[in-house]
Amino acid sequence: SVPGTSRVAQQLLPKGAGSIISFGIKGGRAAGRKFIETLKLTSHLANVGDAKTLVIHPASTTHQQMSAEQLKAAGIGEELIRLSVGIETAEDIIGDLAQALRVSQKV
Repeated sequence: SVPGTSRVAQQLLPKGAGSIISFGIKGGRAAGRKFIETLKLTSHLANVGDAKTLVIHPASTTHQQMSAEQLKAAGIGEELIRLSVGIETAEDIIGDLAQALRVSQKV
């Protein structure tokens, strides 16, 4: 049993679940784009499940053709960041995300 993991996840994924996280960033598209551009360790790719940490900002990449209203209707906020955690050290990943977050909030 893995602490913090739901019973269903433990039944379906007994060896552990992958780490794909979605979160919002203040500042919408401009801040999301700056966040992505500022990352150094993390790769900006649309695929998930790689061995390395990957990140994407759908509103400025895969869904950039959509208006704010269309994004909202699709359940994709302009602030949405999707992160697929890889095998790098936790400290390196956290450090990279922290520095990009600091820069992105100065937009």
